[in-house]
Amino acid sequence: MSKRFFSTLLVLSVALTAPFAVAQEKAAAEAVKGPRLTLVEPIKDFGTVPKGQKLDWSFEVRNTGTADLEILAAKPACGCTVADFDKIIKPGQTGKVTAHVDTSSFAGPIAKPVTLETNDASTPSAQLTITAVVKPYVDAFPQGYVRFNMLQGDSDKQTLTLFSEDETPFEITGVEVPQDWIKVDYKKVEGAEINKAVGRTGQNQYKVDITVGGPDTRVGPLAEKIKIKTNSKYSPEYSVSVSGVIRPTFRIEPTGVNFGEVAPTDSAATRTIVLRSNDLKTPEKFVVSKAESGVAGVTAAVKSLDKGVYEITLQVGKDAKAGVLDGSVLVHTNDAAKPVVTIPVKGTVKAAQAAASGTASK
Repeated sequence: MSKRFFSTLLVLSVALTAPFAVAQEKAAAEAVKGPRLTLVEPIKDFGTVPKGQKLDWSFEVRNTGTADLEILAAKPACGCTVADFDKIIKPGQTGKVTAHVDTSSFAGPIAKPVTLETNDASTPSAQLTITAVVKPYVDAFPQGYVRFNMLQGDSDKQTLTLFSEDETPFEITGVEVPQDWIKVDYKKVEGAEINKAVGRTGQNQYKVDITVGGPDTRVGPLAEKIKIKTNSKYSPEYSVSVSGVIRPTFRIEPTGVNFGEVAPTDSAATRTIVLRSNDLKTPEKFVVSKAESGVAGVTAAVKSLDKGVYEITLQVGKDAKAGVLDGSVLVHTNDAAKPVVTIPVKGTVKAAQAAASGTASK
């Protein structure tokens, strides 16, 4: 009885589970239909590379499905560029995604991914990655950049030490500066001045002096690069970034005057302009000596308000003739970069009759 009972149960179990097994097999068969993304080598490790080397690699992408695999997009991360990629890969075929990494701006371990977007329902996105350890064979101490915050006309100097990890005796062979008002001097470090904490032991080091300034310095933000040429096999050119800001030595508020339509007796016939030093430490160095009006009927007078602060008063004279005011006032200063400031002046002087009529109506 027991054997027959168990045999019956076995038959019933097979009968019940068989449809589910068939359904699973059918689902699995259907799952492999369509495109299927397979990454042959998702990570390319270049090992240790010299800083500045350009890393180029073509990743292989295989379609192991039964329909065309479409690569909809290849999105690089910061510092990585995708040159091209195969948009359609036939079943059983292999395509390529070519990526580039410029190591000039990196140091140490890097990992630069590229994200693929595909029509593979099971893998709609996937990631390819270029990895490396970037070694700067030429570098600077304390850093490879200088920053200046100064007034136009002033000069400032910053110093860094250039060193190398090369085995060949290190030499600086030349320097290219981006502007005439950026000067670079360098000399080989000797004896006790050698920084033993950086570079290969026994290798040459250079002290590099970077001077920025002078009357021709451009006012505004600094974003320049100095190119230092070397004999290094791996780093024949080392760039030093020059950043910061050059501020004008003084500011003018406002930079121009428009009297509008006025009579000499109107309150609006008197206007003031303030010149203020931007030197916070020694503002008294800035001096306004005189103001000359080039506008007929308008006078200009200078008054000192505080250290480095001057007020220019412009006045439409009582004897000013009716008509248009159009000219400028010249303000003389001791500033080396801008000794003379031109302030445009505009306006209209009312005719005497119109002025009197306007006064009577009030």
